[in-house]
Amino acid sequence: MSSEIKSFGEHKARWVTISSDEYESMKSTLEIMSDPELMQQIEESREDFKAGRYIELRELIEEE
Repeated sequence: MSSEIKSFGEHKARWVTISSDEYESMKSTLEIMSDPELMQQIEESREDFKAGRYIELRELIEEE
């Protein structure tokens, strides 16, 4: 039994090395960006911030 390798076209693979932390971060970002509901919530939060509809953390701490 002989094995035969067929090649179609030209393929030039390039490698990029990143840390596992960076990889996990990129993976998490892609998961978030692929969730339409979560992306809508983020957009609404940005609009609220631009319109001044937020409370600063120090104000929340002072309320306690």
